[in-house]
Amino acid sequence: MENNYDASQIQVLEGLEAVRKRPGMYIGSTGPRGLHHLVYEIVDNAIDEALGGFCTEINVRLLPGDIVEVTDNGRGIPVGIHPKEGISAATVVFTVLHAGGKFGGGGYKVAGGLHGVGASVVNALSEWLEVTIHDGKNIWYQRFSNGGAPEDTIKIIGDTDKTGSIIRFKADPEIFKETTAYDYETLLTRLREEAFLNAGLRIIYSDLRKPENIQTQTLYYEGGIREFVEHIHNVKGLLPLTDKTVYLSGTQGDSSCEIAFQYNDSYNEVVISFANNVCTVDGGSHEVGFKNALTKTLNEYGKKFNILKPDERLFGEDVREGLTAIVSVKLTDCEFEGQTKGRLGNPEVKPFVEKLVYEQLMYFLEENPAEAAQILDKGIAACKAREAAKKARDTARKKSQMESMSLPGKLADCVEHDPDYSELYIVEGDSAGGSAKQGRDRKFQAILSLWGKMLNVEKARLERVYGNDKLMPIVAALGTSIGEDFDIDKLRYGKVIIMADADVDGSHIRTLLLTFFFRYMRQLITEGHIWLAQPPLFKVSKGKKFRYAFSDEERDQYIAEFTLEGGKCDVQRYKGLGEMDPDQLWETTMDPERRTMVKVEMDDAVKADEIITILMGDKVAPRRDFIEKNAKYVSNLDI
Repeated sequence: MENNYDASQIQVLEGLEAVRKRPGMYIGSTGPRGLHHLVYEIVDNAIDEALGGFCTEINVRLLPGDIVEVTDNGRGIPVGIHPKEGISAATVVFTVLHAGGKFGGGGYKVAGGLHGVGASVVNALSEWLEVTIHDGKNIWYQRFSNGGAPEDTIKIIGDTDKTGSIIRFKADPEIFKETTAYDYETLLTRLREEAFLNAGLRIIYSDLRKPENIQTQTLYYEGGIREFVEHIHNVKGLLPLTDKTVYLSGTQGDSSCEIAFQYNDSYNEVVISFANNVCTVDGGSHEVGFKNALTKTLNEYGKKFNILKPDERLFGEDVREGLTAIVSVKLTDCEFEGQTKGRLGNPEVKPFVEKLVYEQLMYFLEENPAEAAQILDKGIAACKAREAAKKARDTARKKSQMESMSLPGKLADCVEHDPDYSELYIVEGDSAGGSAKQGRDRKFQAILSLWGKMLNVEKARLERVYGNDKLMPIVAALGTSIGEDFDIDKLRYGKVIIMADADVDGSHIRTLLLTFFFRYMRQLITEGHIWLAQPPLFKVSKGKKFRYAFSDEERDQYIAEFTLEGGKCDVQRYKGLGEMDPDQLWETTMDPERRTMVKVEMDDAVKADEIITILMGDKVAPRRDFIEKNAKYVSNLDI
């Protein structure tokens, strides 16, 4: 074998080749998530024009063939000759990475796309892209193809008295092999969010792909993020605690902040933060500043007006129970932590937000004593519930110590203790649990059997979780604790696999467990530890030959194959895991070499929170609406 490694083997990727070679580095994936990211990049450029005060309307159209067209009435991309590159600045924007007007050149004071790769990356990953620019005098046009290469230089094709840009592109199926079809609702959610965050900006979104099913929505919100809060409550069917939505805003130099929040009748906290319209899913200095000031202000107000006793103090989790809040800051220079821009790092933002919230919220509370009393009462009730949960937790700890055991009795543990090499199956039912225990590889597979009806934590406070005989065995087996005591470093198993029947009851068990993990152990989901086992639906056999089918299509395929060999075949429908003997359960659902599993992922925490509240909450109307809207997508529904 040759082992030559010299200078000739160092590859230099020119221009946009690097993007096509490693697209995941620039858009996250080449699946549906990355496909939709292309649209976001182009829309974000138009949003930046709106942030600068130069754009009032953006049109986003999905055209036949899944072609995307984004039009804005901003200033139009500059078309003059770039002093360094010697070609039109517009061409530079679409062909050179890290080129744009967002790096201190005076093009934008505030911008979300700080990496400067948006337009060029979209061009690189498109089968073709066309740009049309109106500069108030001329209409300019240029087309790119073959990996983002210009087909010709930019040309004048007409006269105009308008300004703005039109970008039209078609995603490259060679890059996006899974699909190049856009999901209407996914884009609608993102575009609506952008409209909320930019009060007065009009976004017109149209799906023109099917003439018989044309959809158009105008997204325009004068109330901005105040309407965002109301929208979240309406979608979830939550009842606001107060009539007024609290709105706070202020500036400091070139930086600005606006916050809207309102309490509701749920137990869950939803705080969504943004920096320059980028959703900071991991929070950051702006979110910390808001939370700190909220806790401080409510405590001081409560003491000042004798709503709280002298020795009584509300914690952060108390004042955020049932809170829906939007925190949006716009800065000249955002410091995002990580390539995904998940967390805002600017340290100067925290004291700015804290001061703004403290001063304006205190004024609001003093001017609105009735709303203030309702908010404080909610916090005091949450405080009492937290103290009850602490007592329940302490009782559970003492009980565990008294019994001299830290692992539940129904856990059949594995020999391996390294989480990187061990996995826990949470199995519905004693019979299925028995088969799993006999069929497993006990070296690295642990089994925990569940039985009976499980608590729906969406309708319960934390104190009801402690001591619950269905949930606490899971907590004890995983070793991480829950709530404020949760510690991912104490996780005993790298894979936590939910194995339930392939029917409606099994789906309900999975949903209840996922709701529990989402509310009290969310990090298990975000770090990829939760999996769903996929047991087969059918066994198709003929004589000694048999195949397992995981869908109706596979079943029909195997029936056809066996029928071609002559004679009839038997089809067994598995209604439950308990119908399988240990060997069958191993070879179909537990053998790492042959099993099929689905990792539970959470790309959008806000959307996940919304869906869980709708499906698992106690409001019937939103759940009915959701089912009616999504019923057409359901398959394999047992009746």
